[in-house]
Amino acid sequence: MFQTADMFKAFAPYRGNAVVIPGRGGRHWINLSDQPNRDVPLGDPAMGGHASFAFGLAMSRPDEKVILFDSEGDILMNMGALTTIAEKDPKNFYHFVLDNGVYATTGGQPVPNAQNVQYDVIAKGCGYPSTYAFDNLEDFTNNIEEILSKPGPVFVTMKVAPEVENTPINQRVRWQKKTRDQTIADLQKDLGPRKG
Repeated sequence: MFQTADMFKAFAPYRGNAVVIPGRGGRHWINLSDQPNRDVPLGDPAMGGHASFAFGLAMSRPDEKVILFDSEGDILMNMGALTTIAEKDPKNFYHFVLDNGVYATTGGQPVPNAQNVQYDVIAKGCGYPSTYAFDNLEDFTNNIEEILSKPGPVFVTMKVAPEVENTPINQRVRWQKKTRDQTIADLQKDLGPRKG
């Protein structure tokens, strides 16, 4: 098990020119990103929405590498997204999952059967051609370059320490620096018009 902040520090040098959707780890990524105009800080959308959003972006921008940092809670809320992603086979999509064993943004309720669920095995069963699982930061760091060199869709699950939020959502410190409209405008400017 390792810290989400340490994982993002290890990942940052390999980001390249990818569009990054930091998901529930956004508060760590926002201070590390060297290309904030290519980040999509969704914050706390409806649980289960990250994978579908990132998949749609990857399908609409096939020439752009799209990297999502999802959570196991989101996966459990929308498992059907995995089969759709696998079927459509977006070569530019990299699906990382932060597995902390709890629903951290809603107070730390335990995820059922958290110690036994193997999300990489589920993703492989859904049809992802490449899957990985890490519970050690050094192993993850040693494999990042290989992971990002493979054609997508690639699925990576990582056991991370929980960071439970007990403050009501409307009273939490906002880590997002941009509004949704600013994020869209930045992406449109940086990525240019959609092809096709």
